[in-house]
Amino acid sequence: MIRIVKRGIAVLCLGIALSSCGTTPTAEHYDTIIRGGDIYDGLGNAPVQGDVAFSDDRIAKIGDLADATATIEIDATGMAVSPGFINMLSWATESLIEDGRGMSDIKLGVTLEVMGEVWSMGPLNDQLRAVATARQGDIKFDITWNTLGEYLEFLENKGISPNVASYVGATTLRILEVGLDDTKATPEQLARMQDHVRVAMREGAIGVGSSLIYAPAFFADTDEMIALVSAAAEYGGRYISHIRNEGNRLEEAVAELIEISRATGAPAEIYHLKAAGQSNWNKLENVFGMIEAARAEGLAITADMYTYTAGATGLDAAMPLWVQEGGNEDWFKRLEDPEIRARVIAEMRTDQDDWENLMHHAGPDGVLFIGFRNPDLRHLIGKTLQEVADMRGLTPAETAIELVVEDRSRVDTVYFLMSEENVAKKVAKPWVSFGSDAEASAPEGVFLNSSSHPRAYGTFARVLGKYSRDEGVIPLHEAIRKMTSLPAANTGIRDRGQLTEGYSADVVIFDPRTIADHATFEDPLQYATGMQHVFVNGEQVLRDGEHTGAVPGRVVRGPGWIGWEDQ
Repeated sequence: MIRIVKRGIAVLCLGIALSSCGTTPTAEHYDTIIRGGDIYDGLGNAPVQGDVAFSDDRIAKIGDLADATATIEIDATGMAVSPGFINMLSWATESLIEDGRGMSDIKLGVTLEVMGEVWSMGPLNDQLRAVATARQGDIKFDITWNTLGEYLEFLENKGISPNVASYVGATTLRILEVGLDDTKATPEQLARMQDHVRVAMREGAIGVGSSLIYAPAFFADTDEMIALVSAAAEYGGRYISHIRNEGNRLEEAVAELIEISRATGAPAEIYHLKAAGQSNWNKLENVFGMIEAARAEGLAITADMYTYTAGATGLDAAMPLWVQEGGNEDWFKRLEDPEIRARVIAEMRTDQDDWENLMHHAGPDGVLFIGFRNPDLRHLIGKTLQEVADMRGLTPAETAIELVVEDRSRVDTVYFLMSEENVAKKVAKPWVSFGSDAEASAPEGVFLNSSSHPRAYGTFARVLGKYSRDEGVIPLHEAIRKMTSLPAANTGIRDRGQLTEGYSADVVIFDPRTIADHATFEDPLQYATGMQHVFVNGEQVLRDGEHTGAVPGRVVRGPGWIGWEDQ
């Protein structure tokens, strides 16, 4: 009898919309549910099939959500669902001002751009603002901010699709207080540089970034870097560096970075780890040993990389640093002096230990032009230095000098320097993450005035397709870890890089069977394919492979941000 009564009450409750019985559970409702996908948590665990729900900007629930509803529902059957990817070396600083969509990276699944390799977009004074303005190429913009934090907020307020974070650039600080000359910082100058670091850290900087291969960064000694990183470490900050040499003195440069980490207690990361030049390829194993010994000692040493055998920089990396002292205009003026030009040519033709001669390592056939400021020189894009030298009837060194003078710029170039075998070895290392070392652009508008390195359009898809699926260098769950939770941990950022309830809803959905890069050195402006959906802070920016126009990107701040006190 009791069973019958209960059944009758249940039926009655189901049949009456305004029932007071209270025994029927209310279905949970979310903003978005991704159903039936293979969920990769970002921590390196094997995937599990299930559903992911988020509301507002947070991951709300992971599991079986068959009874739940959502405003947006996506069938992810057969698809990989993972945290959004973190680009550890982004040069989207200016491209996001031009086009906030960040197309090439969004189509790769990048939801966070980490900037600040050598230059950061603050702090600034009048001299630095003039230098930054003079360096502008096709993308023109007014510099209305003074600090790094103000620049990042400028991007957010303007409207951008990916999130952004930044290190404060050591070169920016050096120019701010010391200038462009080969001069040792005075104690007073160094103290002011440290204060700038502290301000940037309180604004949310990740730490200090350097690029010691270039002038004027090269003029900073190890003690100067220790002082700057020590100031960042006061706030839990990190150090990240394009090390002083990636060729003949690679091991010494790695040792310097480890020394800086040991002296400051700060985690340290090597930008785009590589052994440049065939004569140096065998040094990579020694470098692995140095890094792993430091890690065993307890130092948090990591590295990032792009998945190509060529790097991209400028013709400044083919010329001695002394000729570049004082900035670009002084450089151009010196190159116009016949006696100085002859000395520069002599040094360019020989292998160097005091500075890294990338032209020598790559050879003139391995130097490819991808961008000029001067429209009259843009017909040379896609040609090698040797080809242009032959066209002009000059030596490669003479040609490089003439092009710098004519273009009034460093001239954007690709250098073929690395071995494919070493690239695969780096991909396999568990402490290596990934960065494009490129802008986030689109094959349209102002971006068509120059070429690019294929890494801008292919890096992350290349990891998932070529190195994981096709060549089996690492399994998919490990590839995803190295693009999500690993860089999140290495930057010290909060609540990102994992599919975990309560974390920010930066989520990507891709087809692991088809994801692939298509950009080549011959035709680099080609989007990757296979990324189906991308959410940034819970808002969909990519739907069925096409950009939605949404710009929900925010500033992601580091451990020293004063705002954490209120949370």
